[in-house]
Amino acid sequence: MIWLHVASDIVIASAYFSIPVALSIFVSKRRDVDFGWVFWAFALFIMACGVGHVMSIITLWYPIYGVEGIVKAMTAAASIVTAAMLWPLLPKVLALPSPSQLRAAEVALAQEGVYRREAEDMLRQSQKMEAIGQLTGGVAHDFNNLLTIISGNLEIADRCLHSWSDAARERLTRVIANAANGAHRAAMLTQRLLAFARRQPLDPKLTNVGQLIAGMSDFFRRTLGENVELEVVEGASLWQIEVDPSQLEAVILNLVVNAKDAMNAKISGAMANSGRLTIETSNVSVDEGYRQQNAGVPAGDYVLISVSDTGSGMPREVQEKAFDPFFTTKQPGQGTGLGLSQVYGFVKQSGGEIKIYSEVGHGTTIRIYLPRAAASPETDGQSDAPVVGSSGSETVLVVEDECDVRSYLVETLKDLNYRVREAANGGAALALFDANPFRIDLLLTDIVMPGLNGRELADQLHHRQSGLRVLFMTGYSRDAIVHQGRLDPGVSLLQKPVTQALLATKIREILDKA
Repeated sequence: MIWLHVASDIVIASAYFSIPVALSIFVSKRRDVDFGWVFWAFALFIMACGVGHVMSIITLWYPIYGVEGIVKAMTAAASIVTAAMLWPLLPKVLALPSPSQLRAAEVALAQEGVYRREAEDMLRQSQKMEAIGQLTGGVAHDFNNLLTIISGNLEIADRCLHSWSDAARERLTRVIANAANGAHRAAMLTQRLLAFARRQPLDPKLTNVGQLIAGMSDFFRRTLGENVELEVVEGASLWQIEVDPSQLEAVILNLVVNAKDAMNAKISGAMANSGRLTIETSNVSVDEGYRQQNAGVPAGDYVLISVSDTGSGMPREVQEKAFDPFFTTKQPGQGTGLGLSQVYGFVKQSGGEIKIYSEVGHGTTIRIYLPRAAASPETDGQSDAPVVGSSGSETVLVVEDECDVRSYLVETLKDLNYRVREAANGGAALALFDANPFRIDLLLTDIVMPGLNGRELADQLHHRQSGLRVLFMTGYSRDAIVHQGRLDPGVSLLQKPVTQALLATKIREILDKA
């Protein structure tokens, strides 16, 4: 019986002595572990328990019960201290994540890493587009001035042809027409660049998308040809949106033409007998769940325009570059690569979002989300068609820093029977007016000029002549009269290059306004 007690105490003491060693090694190796001091306290307590069992063996032969009592008292004190520290610590220990929670957190962290990489890719794309936008805006300003000079002087030359012989007039008319066509194509190119760069000044109006698409459906059918069937599905009670309707028409037409090319490529490749294009509109409300799954689409109410084709589709690498400027999968000479980038720029500038869904061999769907307008539609009274030209009693002050552009504008306005005063910049215009004040029926001014810009000049002249009517011109305007991509209320603007017909119509529209 005695040896049974001895053997048991030896085994227990050995185990008790090994536990503090293991705990000390663990705490020493894992200095990041929370509550490390608890492990040390527990190790001392276990060590005291082991000494107590050794003393039990010794007292079987040597009755040193006083020493054994001291050891047990020390063990009791250690146990009380350890328990006193452990119980208040229990809630904190229970709050530590379990292994399963840590695994779930690891999975969530990995998913967050994916989202972050996607966000970084979107940021890099945005920065790249912003850099291209800065370049686009700077080039467009000078290029549109040159186009105004080219197309303007071609118009003047065309008007002078009537005094020439028939043969010379016919040849020169043909040459001028070719040059004018080139200038028009260049003008369209700059407008696409500005649209992509989100630098074009938009003139938003409350628009019903269903009515707009219905009015263009016949034109779409003629554009698509006989091989492609068109289906227009209009959602019920579509909300109003606030966009530039002419630019929205251009965007939808762009998508229709792209879809036609994709389907014709599939048809010509003997992959199908015909194509089908579906334009669908509907009201959608984007909730938080959808927003998280579709980065870049904020929660809110939108009018959705969906353009789907049965064309050849896009592989993933093409989808990722589809909105990049000058990127195209068409043969050289068959596309500028600015179509979808123009669509992207307009949608973003209008506060919307655009998404591509495509599968190779199964077609493409492009969805445009345009935010619902807060305002109610207004009914504008219909005015009679404006009369081109002047009776000869109206004075236009032309302010343009580009000499050749100003010369064209002056010549054109004189041909339209206006009295014309001219100045090279804002300071010269104010000096001209202050030296000999005269009645200004219309101020026709460029926006981007050295010194006073067009908006500042208009403000100065408003103080000198109340009720002054102003028509701004620009090849590229960022801040003077355009904010968040939209014209300031009540502002009239001509986008360069300016033609005689457009200039004459716009001036009469302003002067004849009650």
